[in-house]
Amino acid sequence: MSINTVYAELTSFLGDRVSRSKSDLEQHGGSETHFAETLPELVVWPENTEEVSRILSLCHSFGVAVTAFGAGTSLEGHTLPLRGGVSLDMTRMSALVSVDPGDMIAVVEPGLTREALNEELRATGLFFPVDPGANATIGGMASTRASGTTTVRYGSMRDNVLGLTVVLADGRIITTGSRAAKSASGYDLTALMLGAEGTLGIITQLTLRLHGTPEAISAGVCAFPDLASAVATVQQVIQMGIPVSRIEFLDEDSTRAINAYSGIALPICPHLLVEFHGTSGMVAEAAEEFGQVAEDFGATSFESATKTEDRNRLWKIRHSAFYAVLGLRPAARSMVTDICVPISKLAQAVEETRADIAASGLIGPILGHVGDGNFHAILLLEDGNSDEMAIAKSLAEKMSKRALALGGTITGEHGVGMGKLGLMDAEHGAAWGVMGDIKRALDPKGILNPGKLVRPSN
Repeated sequence: MSINTVYAELTSFLGDRVSRSKSDLEQHGGSETHFAETLPELVVWPENTEEVSRILSLCHSFGVAVTAFGAGTSLEGHTLPLRGGVSLDMTRMSALVSVDPGDMIAVVEPGLTREALNEELRATGLFFPVDPGANATIGGMASTRASGTTTVRYGSMRDNVLGLTVVLADGRIITTGSRAAKSASGYDLTALMLGAEGTLGIITQLTLRLHGTPEAISAGVCAFPDLASAVATVQQVIQMGIPVSRIEFLDEDSTRAINAYSGIALPICPHLLVEFHGTSGMVAEAAEEFGQVAEDFGATSFESATKTEDRNRLWKIRHSAFYAVLGLRPAARSMVTDICVPISKLAQAVEETRADIAASGLIGPILGHVGDGNFHAILLLEDGNSDEMAIAKSLAEKMSKRALALGGTITGEHGVGMGKLGLMDAEHGAAWGVMGDIKRALDPKGILNPGKLVRPSN
């Protein structure tokens, strides 16, 4: 009866912003990837921090689970409500609260998407650089400590969030961080919440670090005869300190998929997509240095793009890669996994992963943000085929264990969710137990996004 009581109480102050309709429940109970549908019992749309506080206080009193929801683009089942309860849809909290060009800071609500934020910032000469590919919400990006194509230059969400407003499980409202560039005051609660995947609190406001729009931008695409040459180029470019702002990798299968999806005609071979930011002189020098390194490693072509429309077209192709890859096996489900390794181990990790996928018999293109040692495999499975699912899970686990053996991590940007929960002990050992201690201290009833990130305790 607790969910009925919660429904009645929520309706009393939210009105029609509470839903039990089948379509709304289904919209909030699915995943972009292979996870089975898991429906919430209610969907709620708050519009301010105080409403989130009232919702959590009520759910805490009755022990009702709460799972935050943004754009729904996560890949490890983060937003699936494994214990039913309330799906807390944050998309109506989407305001750009303020911009301070002098301090290069913006204050935003969590439901604002990164593309909408940058559109609103255009007149200021500033932009927010973190680009995970999908048009994700800023709150979701913070909750998964997202990174992406520009991390090699601008860093991840960890480097670009200065402070937060967070509602804790019992409804308490706290603020973390400040507008200052640094602080030595107390525990870093901002960092604690970044990547917590909604298990410790609900983010309702973010203070972001902005960056100046570059004077000049140049992008390009470079073809290589084989995977080893492309990855070796990345390693050399990073070690030489050539200032790339993006450096992305596509293997042969990814290239084939993109050609079919976007109607272009790249050679069917590995490619690097690169971008340089700075003054005109800096950009030209960096592009020339990159081209020389690529040529040394056997690059067969390097096509540059300086016009805005040409650059946008190039990155639109990259950002659509996931949907392009799905076209290689129509009606298939995908298992998307990522790892991150030290740059010196990147070539080994990619080569061995490529060999494992080839031996498995599955279609599994590799692509990723290799400038920071992070790459992805998109494994395509026949829907309902338990044998292929088992093979895919084995491949993903092997990738993660290889990353750990090479001094890396089981996920560079997708996060843990429920998909990589079983690998957390292997990476963190006793520290995973400490994460559970923190979870129990802040959420003793375990209502916030249960079944994710930390070892299940109830």
